Amino acid sequence: MNPDAFISFLPTTDLVRAADFYERVMGLDLALDQGTCRIYRITETAFLGVCRRDPFDDVQPVITTIVADDVDGWYRRITEAGWTEVTEPEHSETYRLVHIWVKDPDGNQLEVQRFDDPSWAGGAA
Repeated sequence: MNPDAFISFLPTTDLVRAADFYERVMGLDLALDQGTCRIYRITETAFLGVCRRDPFDDVQPVITTIVADDVDGWYRRITEAGWTEVTEPEHSETYRLVHIWVKDPDGNQLEVQRFDDPSWAGGAA
């Protein structure tokens, strides 16, 4: 199983201000607007996501996301290796995707996801 794309998500308390910075100042192209998250293309298959978060959310500040069609396969691979710090695949209506969450040995949060949103370019430029 090879990943299709890579996304790092950063939190912001002001998505309008962050969007202005990444679009106007940095000149990044918007790949997908999810309402509370905006995903920008860095390279053909690498992306930067910025998501609105309340200051005291319990979400870790940086989320590393691997985009892959076979989320169930990744779940099986991880659990068959004996790793228990993983959630079962679930669908998010909000973000129109299927994903799992995995904690690495240091507690870093990883996500493996498949977009159901047809607006997602799937890594194609």
